[in-house]
Amino acid sequence: MDKVLDKILTGRNDRNIKFQDLRKLLLRYGFLERIRGDHHIFSKEHVFEIINVQPLKDGNAKQYQIKQVRNLFIKYKFHLKED
Repeated sequence: MDKVLDKILTGRNDRNIKFQDLRKLLLRYGFLERIRGDHHIFSKEHVFEIINVQPLKDGNAKQYQIKQVRNLFIKYKFHLKED
């Protein structure tokens, strides 16, 4: 499994996830990205939720957005599928 995905799924290190790592993870799992300013909006066919993430000034992702991604991956069982 992916190291970034492992970090996200454990929930122990949400403040130390790089925004670019989160972005690449979502793209790797087939999400489409639309950018408006610093908002990166991700959607995927058959996934009803839309994920909106923005980087912090230090280059990390926001903690509550990491939690949203974690919950989405668990709900749709993306963490059980092969890349």
